[in-house]
Amino acid sequence: MNSKKKFAPNYQSILLATDSSDYSYRATSDTISIARLYKAKITGIHVYAAKLHDMRFRQMEGGLPEQFRQEQELERQRDVHDDLITRGLSIITDSYLDQIEKSCQQESIPFTRCCVEGKNYRELLKETSNNYELLVLGARGVGAIDNNRLGTVCERVVRRTNIDTLVIKEPQRELTEGPIVVAVDGSVRSYGGLLTALSLANHWQVPVTVVAAFDPYYHYVAFNRIAGVLSEEASQVFKFKEQEKLHEEIIDSGLAKIYQGHLTIAENIANDFNIKIETKLLDGKPYAAIEKYCHKLNPSLLVVGKIGIHADPELDIGGNAENLLRNVDCAVLLSQRKYQPDSEVVADVTTSWTVDAEKRMERVPSFVRSMARMAILRYAQEHGHTVITERIVEEATAQLMPRHAEQAMGEIVAAHDASKLKG
Repeated sequence: MNSKKKFAPNYQSILLATDSSDYSYRATSDTISIARLYKAKITGIHVYAAKLHDMRFRQMEGGLPEQFRQEQELERQRDVHDDLITRGLSIITDSYLDQIEKSCQQESIPFTRCCVEGKNYRELLKETSNNYELLVLGARGVGAIDNNRLGTVCERVVRRTNIDTLVIKEPQRELTEGPIVVAVDGSVRSYGGLLTALSLANHWQVPVTVVAAFDPYYHYVAFNRIAGVLSEEASQVFKFKEQEKLHEEIIDSGLAKIYQGHLTIAENIANDFNIKIETKLLDGKPYAAIEKYCHKLNPSLLVVGKIGIHADPELDIGGNAENLLRNVDCAVLLSQRKYQPDSEVVADVTTSWTVDAEKRMERVPSFVRSMARMAILRYAQEHGHTVITERIVEEATAQLMPRHAEQAMGEIVAAHDASKLKG
């Protein structure tokens, strides 16, 4: 299947959060670069908190000089302040959006203004539900301090939004410079992010490196910790030494094989787009290994799935994605786009069959064998198996082919063998 024709990603509607920060100015430029590629429309949004300022002024009234605390004067000051804040913040908001609109007009990009009063992160989130495909915002705002790498608004919005989110972290650097790094872990969101990265890289003519990181050291640490608390009797019951050897010789090497398989799948996807990519297998705590690699390569963009392969349905953001968002220097695209590679492609690089399983398959009629193999492969993938045994073949057959259907198949096979079936 040609994934380029069917799954070529694009953004048609982009929401851009703006203020007067350097991050916001860079976000505007980068958003226009993306919108230009896909002929997308941009909505610029600025949230102002007039009610918050009004409440804060009332809280400070007790500290006003005596001449301003006379009832008539106080009411006058309240009216002046309310008018100043309401009109002033509105004028400021219009000024922010005027700049974006002017830039969009120069590129003939459709632009819509959105001015909202309220709590900034809450109103931003509310607006993202209006059929946008991408949210772009700066990592920090106008109130940023030097040692804070991620602003509270950004952090709150990113955690809660359900669409692709691009966080701008380098005000002086354009996304289009490249290279782009994509982290894959076998999850549908990581492969969805890969498709987006390939599309951007193809337009911008920048290189793409796909990385996969696995942690072979966790098992050593875990076993050493367990060994320190197990009694001699417990060690014998659990056959601790044998289990330790199993992890060292099989599980760790198996992890490397699995994650190398993710990279191979990424290469196959890139080949469908006729794009050449580099791949890199990393070992260590995944977010730390990827962060270290980004520091070495210095990409302009890192693309990761917002949640990973081990996420539960209630998770808002994965631990690796969250740590990378905080720690890397480059822009980060948290992908919510999902893509499931072809089962055949996944099976070729991640699944193997035991000898007994292969013998069991030889008993399946040749004219339905390929269909049966694919059904069993899908069953194994759904249940997390990378090695198909005879038992898995039998389990899959029992589930996929109820007894009456198996009997009917047997009759068809018998008729086929007796040359009684007609085309």
